[in-house]
Amino acid sequence: MLLVVLSFGLAGVCVGQKLAITMDDLPLNGALPPGVTRAETTRNVLAVLKKRHVPAVYGFVNAKKLEGNADGAEALRLWAAAEPVGNHTYSHIDLEPNTAEAFEREIDENEPALELLTQKTGAENDWHWFRYPYLHEGDTVEKRRAVRAYLKAHGYRIAQVTLDWEDYLWNTAYARCVAKDDTKSMAWLRSSYLNTASEFLDLGREQAKLIYGHEISYVLLMHLGAFSSTILPDALDLLKKKGFKLVTLEEAESDAAYEGDPDAGLKDAGTLLDQWMQVKGIKYPEHAEKPYKEVEDVCK
Repeated sequence: MLLVVLSFGLAGVCVGQKLAITMDDLPLNGALPPGVTRAETTRNVLAVLKKRHVPAVYGFVNAKKLEGNADGAEALRLWAAAEPVGNHTYSHIDLEPNTAEAFEREIDENEPALELLTQKTGAENDWHWFRYPYLHEGDTVEKRRAVRAYLKAHGYRIAQVTLDWEDYLWNTAYARCVAKDDTKSMAWLRSSYLNTASEFLDLGREQAKLIYGHEISYVLLMHLGAFSSTILPDALDLLKKKGFKLVTLEEAESDAAYEGDPDAGLKDAGTLLDQWMQVKGIKYPEHAEKPYKEVEDVCK
């Protein structure tokens, strides 16, 4: 009997809560430190993902960033040769101040680059995953429904987000601190990043319990930026410490939680969990806020 109990307990420890990592704004988000290239940053991130045996990480592409940018093109080629890519619109257009028709044109305009990337790298990659820029899915229900109908008609699945600590905030700040060789501020960036990540991982899990009555498989939003290769190992350690098991986007979004649609016009919508909290009128658990002002001001 004791062996059965022990075996069950150990099995529970090993299972973990499923989580898929995704990265937005490829070929790169934010400013670069002096002398650092986008290709170098991408190589470093890919090396971390490979070393840590992270399942396929979708990178969501804005092809406009490639115009006249050989470094960006090389970074994206490197990514697509190792990891899958998806559509993030051509120029990272915000759906809220634009029409559904203009937004749909940007989705279409991004497709040639995605097709070319997968052809050149020979990657087996279904790039028909779509990530809304800013996570804005429509400030009116009509706009939301129109874009969703377009995506469905063109064979896309929505790469919803359920965990996010706005990691992009730290990328440009890190570039500034490296330029000033401000080691004290760089140490603060690291600790503030990890503290914020921990806080908002916990918050997302509490949100899921409030909405669904249980935890779900999660999709984490990250960004490919200058800080990524230096902080990513610590972020992966944190996910492991929190009991997450890394899986592919496809596996995470096979959870029934992703079948539902809040079907409402929402401004600054946030994650799928944030959207449901708004629609259902659920009060947020107490949590620390993100250090927007401090990160914005550091090393200026």
